Amino acid sequence: MLRIILLSISFICAAQLVAAQSSFQDLVQSHASNIIKGSVKTAPPIITDIQNHGGDAAQAFLLAWQSKKLWYRRADKRLIFVEKINNESFVLLDLQTNAPIDHSTKAQIKQIKPNSGLRGLLGTALVSSQLISDNLDVRVASLKSLARDPKRTHLVPLRLAMSKETDTDMLAQMTRLERLLTMQYDTDVEARVSAITSFENDLGLDVRARLNPMLDTSLILSQSSPREGTFARMLVPGATVGLSVGQAYDMIVAKGWAPADISTAEKRTALIDNIQDGFVAGVGIETLNTDADREAAYTALAATGAVPSDVSQDDIQDVLTRVYFYETYDEPSNEVVAAAAETLGKINTKVSLSQTIDLFLDGLSLASIFFLAAIGLAITFGVMGVINMAHGEFIMMGAYTGYVVQQIIDNYTLSILIAIPAAFAVTFAAGVAMERLVVRHLYHRPLETLLATFGVSIALQQIAKNVFGTQARPLTSPDWLGGAWMINDVISISWIRVAIFVLSILFFVMLWFTLNKTRFGMETRAVTQNPRMAASMGINPDKINMLTFGLGSGIAGIAGVAIGLFAKVTSELGSDYIVQSFMTVVVGGVGNIWGTLAGAAMIGFLQKGIEWFNPSNTLAAQTFMIVFIIIFIQFRPRGIIALRGRAAGD
Repeated sequence: MLRIILLSISFICAAQLVAAQSSFQDLVQSHASNIIKGSVKTAPPIITDIQNHGGDAAQAFLLAWQSKKLWYRRADKRLIFVEKINNESFVLLDLQTNAPIDHSTKAQIKQIKPNSGLRGLLGTALVSSQLISDNLDVRVASLKSLARDPKRTHLVPLRLAMSKETDTDMLAQMTRLERLLTMQYDTDVEARVSAITSFENDLGLDVRARLNPMLDTSLILSQSSPREGTFARMLVPGATVGLSVGQAYDMIVAKGWAPADISTAEKRTALIDNIQDGFVAGVGIETLNTDADREAAYTALAATGAVPSDVSQDDIQDVLTRVYFYETYDEPSNEVVAAAAETLGKINTKVSLSQTIDLFLDGLSLASIFFLAAIGLAITFGVMGVINMAHGEFIMMGAYTGYVVQQIIDNYTLSILIAIPAAFAVTFAAGVAMERLVVRHLYHRPLETLLATFGVSIALQQIAKNVFGTQARPLTSPDWLGGAWMINDVISISWIRVAIFVLSILFFVMLWFTLNKTRFGMETRAVTQNPRMAASMGINPDKINMLTFGLGSGIAGIAGVAIGLFAKVTSELGSDYIVQSFMTVVVGGVGNIWGTLAGAAMIGFLQKGIEWFNPSNTLAAQTFMIVFIIIFIQFRPRGIIALRGRAAGD
């Protein structure tokens, strides 16, 4: 019994499928002659019938018709899809199922090629069908496609789709696009004005791209004064930028309202053409050595009627006083123009404010990077007076440590959390080793220290090249640090920069607490201010120097992990930040974290400010910044916040 029921159900389903196929094929075949001819006049009811039928087959049919992929069999005018086997052999496919139904030669079938007008009509129909599709993905894709190239014909199907849309986010996107199309294409002035004013707080580029053409103007010449309110602005030849007296007069001549102004070259040619027996209008050519003589000869020649008369400057000015130059808006509606101008003014004001905020955030981000890169150097330089040219290589070592950790741990979030303390440990140990083996033998000998640490930096770079190669290595950030924080269409900052800013604040707080609230910090400050007195109080300056150098190097390693998340991890990574680090320390005041913070802020904001004037040349911005800092140091050689003690030269 169950078997009989299942067989019955299968027969019913098959019958329904055949009926559906047959009904769709019958539908399009009933319009076959008009589809083959492809007329814009006969197409609308056909498209309506196909859309009313609905389904994927209807959508595929309209798309194939528009893209010239629809064919028909010459013998019975059956509409089909085809699949090419070779130049002479084709497979005929069913419109409903896309299944093969027959084989044919090229001579037995013919391609349907709708004209551009019909393709546009089909495109509008496709948009309408896709926007009301039951599949959300289809609707989303259709709306994105429509937004890339919106047209007047899309307004009606878009409004129809809005009335049927159930998804909240999709409806919001449709509503915004509908307002964009309304303000540009709607015939109702009030509707356009309402749509325009609704964008007062929208800083999108697409909004400004549609508002700006509404304020386009055309230059008009008139021999009568324009009525008030019918023009955008009056133009004065010679006084208005872009409209010289010569250009204005040429426009008048082109209108046929004044004789042409004869150029010097044209006068010379006319004189040459009218030479007779060594004379021009009774003037010997041997006397025509100056412009004044040639002008006089041309005037005499014009008096005979041989050439057209020239016009004087007084004549030109007289003509200009009788002609009005003004600009009129291309948009015929004054209400739309006024609304567009007011809305665009408000938007531009907000855009300027947003650009200022964005520039400030960029400067803050750069300052936080400089602070992270320089804080370790500030401690080392301030406490020990050591010019550590290998500080950049400790940053590089930290970045490579993060890369190695990620090769072991696939989870990027976990690997970064492990890489930070690992980088600190590696570079802390390297710093201690460098201090014990090299630096401690060169105290109070700055030139030798500079040369020695510079040699160490070259050696560390070469070791990195030998171990990791010269190719940049990836230090991948977790997914939650991907992308950017988009405040609006103008203001955005990457999440990595936000994370670095937060990390800078944390390090600032931790270092301030360490140096001001712990025994190690007290001993460090004591050694900084008076090493001999500190030694007499039982503090071991040698040990403090070692730990301080290690601490500064360890912090540089952590900075390397942070910087490596957005910069290329190569052996030259540290070289890109060593100059800025020294400038930050020197400008801020050596050995003082508040001074380092102030120096990083000053250099970061200064560099971004200079780049704003010349965004295409960052090298020039850095050059101007260095010049400024040199001048600044001349007036404040001890930095913004000077430190008392050994580092300050006491």
